[in-house]
Amino acid sequence: MSTLEKKLYKQITVKKNNNAGSITTDTSPTYKGFSTVNDENDSTRLYDIALIKQDLINHFHIKQGEKLSDPEFGTIVWDVLFEPLTEDLKDAIVKNVGRIINYDPRTQVNKIIVDTYESGIQIECEIVYLPYSITEKLQFRFDENAGFTL
Repeated sequence: MSTLEKKLYKQITVKKNNNAGSITTDTSPTYKGFSTVNDENDSTRLYDIALIKQDLINHFHIKQGEKLSDPEFGTIVWDVLFEPLTEDLKDAIVKNVGRIINYDPRTQVNKIIVDTYESGIQIECEIVYLPYSITEKLQFRFDENAGFTL
C-alpha cells in the first residue's frame, strides 16, 4: 500500500445506518485480527466490524487474476479504470463488487451504485454485517492517480 493510500485511510468517512432489529449484548469480540495500515490506532488489533471492513478493503486491493490459487479472486475495477463507463461495464462492475462482498460470509450486499467521479470510479454499497444485523453504506473510490480509498 502506498504512502498516499495510508494517508487517505486516515480520511475515511463511513455513514452508519443502524437498522438492527435486535443486536446481541455480548461484548466479547466475535472476530479478531490485526492491521498495520492505520498509524493512528493505539493497537494493531481489529475486532468485529472494523476487521470485516479491513478484509473487504484488502480484497478490493487485489486485481482479479493476481491470486495464483484462485484467478477469479479480486476485483476487475483496476483493469477497467481507464475504460469508458458504459452500461455493460457498470453491470460487470456491479456483479464483481456483489461477488466480492458476498464472498465474505459475514457480509451481504443490498445495493450497489457505480458512477464516475473526478478521476476514477466511485462505488456506493449498502451492506449488511450479518452477525450483527447492522446495515451500513460504504463508498469505495478507485482513483486513476491516488489508488483506492474508502
